[in-house]
Amino acid sequence: MATREQITEWAEAGESETLEFKRTTKARREATQSLCAMLNHRGGRVLFGITPEGNVNGQQVSDQTIREVSAEIQRIEPPVFPAVECIPVGSDSDVLMVSVNQGYMKPYTYRGTAYRRVGNTTLKMPRDAQDQMLIERVHSEHRWENEPATGWSIDDLDLPEILVTVEESIRRGRVGDPGTRDPEELLRGMGLVKDGVLLRAAVVLFGKTERVEVEMPQCLLRVARFRGVDRAEFLDNRQFRDNVFGLLLRAERFLRDSLPVAGRILPNLFERVDDPLYPPEALREALANAFCHRDYTIGGGSVAVAIYDDRLEVTSSGSLHFGLTAEQLFLPHESLPWNPLIAHVFYRRGIIEQWGRGTIKMAELTRMAGLPQPEIEDAGGYVTVRFRPDRYVPPQRVGRDLTERQQAILFLLNQFGRGLALREIHAQLEPQATLRQVREDLANLRTFGLVVPKGLGRGARWQLL
Repeated sequence: MATREQITEWAEAGESETLEFKRTTKARREATQSLCAMLNHRGGRVLFGITPEGNVNGQQVSDQTIREVSAEIQRIEPPVFPAVECIPVGSDSDVLMVSVNQGYMKPYTYRGTAYRRVGNTTLKMPRDAQDQMLIERVHSEHRWENEPATGWSIDDLDLPEILVTVEESIRRGRVGDPGTRDPEELLRGMGLVKDGVLLRAAVVLFGKTERVEVEMPQCLLRVARFRGVDRAEFLDNRQFRDNVFGLLLRAERFLRDSLPVAGRILPNLFERVDDPLYPPEALREALANAFCHRDYTIGGGSVAVAIYDDRLEVTSSGSLHFGLTAEQLFLPHESLPWNPLIAHVFYRRGIIEQWGRGTIKMAELTRMAGLPQPEIEDAGGYVTVRFRPDRYVPPQRVGRDLTERQQAILFLLNQFGRGLALREIHAQLEPQATLRQVREDLANLRTFGLVVPKGLGRGARWQLL
């Protein structure tokens, strides 16, 4: 039960996404529009008897007053049953408070129109936003992953992978030992069997490769390494079909084999210290999120990994749901996986540590590595997580392989943005390199279009292009 003091505090705080004031119940129609919008958002309350400026005047509230407000609320579809309270604020006046929680049957409409809350304003909801809410409502009741996997049996699953998952779950303390290693019992314990029938999530997680390749086209991983910063030229381009554990393993192997390293030259030593260009654990989080949240209803959908000279992108089919935005993903937020059965098995296996923290963890790991925060883009039916380096990564091949010494020269020039003279470069590399060798390397790098001298003769300083 709210108190007069709470009413005063709310009035002083002012209207917000979850709070609206009305002078009297004569504005009940506008108030019900706002309640509808709050149902479609995070819930909230409307207080009758407070002016928009926050003055608590109250009003006389009779049984008829409450009936009139209730009759208006009954025009909301699907039906809702808000809490209604009458709080005395004067000798003969009250504040009537109507409260609703976030609705679970979105989109809600009032008199046939859906509304949304933007700040402290109630607006009509665009049609595409209504359609998205309807998709999410249907998805919560009939998800692709919890539909029967028609024609599949336990014999079509990778039994060793099931056992590894269970043993790892026990080792991590995320489940107790079930006391059996019978595959059907283990799958039932993971929620992957219903009424004796395998669910599609079981196939995505544990399906044998040879059958997944033929019957589950959406279980697809695409990997590519591009020359430069666009898709004009491939250096590597492959596709794999497998269960998600097999695809995750292949993705990690591709990253390990294909990613260049970022390095530093130690002063006065011809020695480069190599570090991973991107934190491996952050990349693993991005991949795990992609497999957990992607839309498996898209037959031609996939998870894709693309490496460019200036970035790495992990892309998955589908869009962000449940009102989440890319910006909100880096703030504390509720975990709402699009495929909770798959996500739950990933959690048990230890692939994800805690629901709702994957993107936050990526940001923490990149920050610890001195990298920019990852970027998230939701566009064109795909969600892309983009990582960028902060250190110079010299090309390993420009028409021909670069030597280790040539790459070391590029690192040096990157460290000294003002440029270095020939003898300064040589001083960093000797005794492993002669002055003549350094001069020849610079000439080759200039031919490759990677460096340029500024000035003439001995005073020339070499810089990166």
